[in-house]
Amino acid sequence: MPDYAVLAVFIPTFFFVSITPGMCMTLAMTLGMSIGVRKTLWMMLGELVGVALVAIAAVLGVASIMLNYPQVFDILKWVGGAYLGYIGVNMWRAKGRMAIINNIEVKTSRVSLISQGFITAIANPKGWAFMISLLPPFINVDNAVGPQLAVLLGIIMITESVSMLAYASGGKSLRLFLSRGDNIRWMNRIAGSLMIVVGIWLALG
Repeated sequence: MPDYAVLAVFIPTFFFVSITPGMCMTLAMTLGMSIGVRKTLWMMLGELVGVALVAIAAVLGVASIMLNYPQVFDILKWVGGAYLGYIGVNMWRAKGRMAIINNIEVKTSRVSLISQGFITAIANPKGWAFMISLLPPFINVDNAVGPQLAVLLGIIMITESVSMLAYASGGKSLRLFLSRGDNIRWMNRIAGSLMIVVGIWLALG
């Protein structure tokens, strides 16, 4: 299990990454407004499965490299830290616009909603980038990877669920709040600041 210092950094960092408006959160809000929160839960289920697969693939893939080539770990730390800093700077420079989802055809069958959430999660390049850069540095390869991954994955699932439920439930009120550029801008700046701090911590830790 990750130590408390690692969790104290990981939990707020991933929370702000998750709550920041993106494809999955915008989809949850759109469906929550159009078909209701209860039906949107099926889309959330598909999205959570997709996020879990992306997270597991990211951790196991990078962890296997670190186990076979320990010297690569320091390079990955610096590269990962630099990339998180780059993401943080870009968040600070963002103009505060919500992700636009074009050509959404809302199908209300459970299978269609699950598929829509799953595909959105695994086809999101930013999701892969975040998982590859954010998750592996929190894994200590000197200890069993499985329990650490299970804890971090549990945190991710809870955070994603709460965030999507907030977007789906907020509906019109949340859309009005986020339609003001300053609100998204400040959310991006908080998340961006955390990304920069964590990037420095990873590189120097």
